[in-house]
Amino acid sequence: MNAIEPIAPSEPPVKGTAPAGTPLLEMRDIVKRYGSFTALDGMDFHVGKAEVVALLGDNGAGKSTLVKMMSGINPPTSGQILANGKAVQFRCRADSEAAGVETIYQDIALVDAMSITRNIFLGREIVKPGGFLDHRAMEEKTIEILGSAVQISGIDDPEKEVGFLSGGQKQAVAIARAVHFKRNILLLDEPTSALSVRETEHLLAYLRELRGQGTSSVLVTHNIYHAFQVCDRFVVMSHGQKVFEAAKADTSIDEVTYHVIRT
Repeated sequence: MNAIEPIAPSEPPVKGTAPAGTPLLEMRDIVKRYGSFTALDGMDFHVGKAEVVALLGDNGAGKSTLVKMMSGINPPTSGQILANGKAVQFRCRADSEAAGVETIYQDIALVDAMSITRNIFLGREIVKPGGFLDHRAMEEKTIEILGSAVQISGIDDPEKEVGFLSGGQKQAVAIARAVHFKRNILLLDEPTSALSVRETEHLLAYLRELRGQGTSSVLVTHNIYHAFQVCDRFVVMSHGQKVFEAAKADTSIDEVTYHVIRT
């Protein structure tokens, strides 16, 4: 049986959509060079309030470079970054965290040999007078976190080692950590690649729930069907540039697939 070809759009592709209101985070005319190689070339990108944005494109499109830049890991060669309408510089993770950005990587960046409590408060530990760790306060707060914003099924012990959790449970712990520390933008880099079907559905449900609570997300994924389940807007990249952008109401899976494949 021959493969079904994606349907080409009947009109020229929309290259960009103007932000509605002041974005939580905006990247303007971003360029990133590594010697003679240009990884990002005049890239514009924004995230609005209570919005889930899909960042799509083939391998080498520049998605990971853009995510690292929004995470504060990789400063731009040129261009402007704005948080809530004000120009900022992302030179390190602390800068992006101060702007309310939390990144959840494909490998989740949790420490398997440490408990859920220690992972949630890693680098942000609650201390007693004198500098000693307040283990009881952190454990009590973890119990509250696990049962509130992002409920994590199958976890009833905050002292359980993260290495014994499933992939979906680990993702949920990372999201719960971000929500607890009041991040208003979650960057998720291929979060469903190692998850089961059920865990993937739970993760997408988390993103919908968080959007309803005012938290925005950027979903980097190769699975366009997953993106269409939860995302409000789609941005397609190729060779470091934005080649297509449209709101969900103005496009279709066939059209988005067409632009991802043709790049």
